[in-house]
Amino acid sequence: MVANIVDLVWVGRLGFQAVAGLGVVQLFVLVTLSVRVGIDAAARSMIARAIGAKQTAQANHVLLQALSLNTLYQVVIVVLGLLFAGQLLKLVGLSDAVVAQGSDYLRLQFVATAVMSYQVLLAGALQASGDSMTPLRAELVNRVVHVILSPTFIFGWFGAPEMALSGIAMAMLISRSLAVAMNFYAVSFGTSRLRLSLRDYHIDLPLLKQIVRIGLPASITGLQRGLSPLAVVAIVAPFGDGAVAAMTIMRRTEAMASQASQPVGKAAGAIAAQNLAVDQAKSARSSVKWGMLYAVAISLSFAALFVTFPTQITSFINSDPEFVDVASNWLRILAIGYFGLTLAYFLVNSFNSVGNTVFPMVITLGSLWLVEVPLAFFLSHIAGLGQYGVPWAFVVGAMLRLALLAWYFERGTWLRSGVS
Repeated sequence: MVANIVDLVWVGRLGFQAVAGLGVVQLFVLVTLSVRVGIDAAARSMIARAIGAKQTAQANHVLLQALSLNTLYQVVIVVLGLLFAGQLLKLVGLSDAVVAQGSDYLRLQFVATAVMSYQVLLAGALQASGDSMTPLRAELVNRVVHVILSPTFIFGWFGAPEMALSGIAMAMLISRSLAVAMNFYAVSFGTSRLRLSLRDYHIDLPLLKQIVRIGLPASITGLQRGLSPLAVVAIVAPFGDGAVAAMTIMRRTEAMASQASQPVGKAAGAIAAQNLAVDQAKSARSSVKWGMLYAVAISLSFAALFVTFPTQITSFINSDPEFVDVASNWLRILAIGYFGLTLAYFLVNSFNSVGNTVFPMVITLGSLWLVEVPLAFFLSHIAGLGQYGVPWAFVVGAMLRLALLAWYFERGTWLRSGVS
């Protein structure tokens, strides 16, 4: 979260148009990451259950197949991204100024994101096997290096090329590569329960199909979460670059909720999956409940910050008076729904890590496309709220998702389904 905020602050020095470009580019990247989240979810659940059943060789085999599937996906995405970056930004109605700043950044970001995908997949496998410290160390190295290199490449410090927005992607490419190397070493030569080896490697089509079958609902869930913000960009764009930049601030705060609650949700889900492997449903439910308490504390802390200091936060990013006024109002509105946003992210990740991906998919898809996106258009363009109709629509959608996911948790069906 710190690295993301640092990037936002540095980019703000380039102008709020650059902030808008940063936000929209990362929404496109989010789409590509969201599609492959199913690979992560399936691999985590299958590895956790294999480890719980003391089948280490099977856990290693699952990870190798997941890495193969991820490689195929990333090759396709990088090629398409390099070819059509400019057209993608024009598709959502951005101004020429934003497109000009964002095209090269988007191209390089696709490459950096491909590297990031291996870090995420390996980290999830390590966490599912019971090793959460190695991914933590790798992520700390990634973030520290990124924070140092990001302004260096943005502004051309210390003899580095001045790359403006693209400097963020270059910093990410280098720092994520270091993190991938650390995680890969851990699963190949370290003290992890996993021990990768290519000696008996082969393409296992039945297992690949199982990964796709388990992960497809999670991928659809993530895809809808990625596509809906792009639809909202098209709704916001007519209100000007300032409104798109304000949406970027809101999305960054949403990402903070996601980044803060996803690891806790994945950890709680991994523990629950290991308990379910030995028929300990009560312990599985308890692990998710305890994780929920952490997520609540996180959400309330951030919400209080956004309500108390919205003007100071936005002016620190960019001091343009019009931008500060607009973005501060967006933050105040979002703070109202931050509780629902954080808890919903937590529960979705917990259910996915257990291997129960269908219900979260249905709830996410329905709330985004049947509630949030239509409501954002109605409130902003028909009901007369203007651009502020968009954050109000997010608040309604977040609270609705939380209510339905909480009901599903209490029902307990998720304890009886998943991978076998």
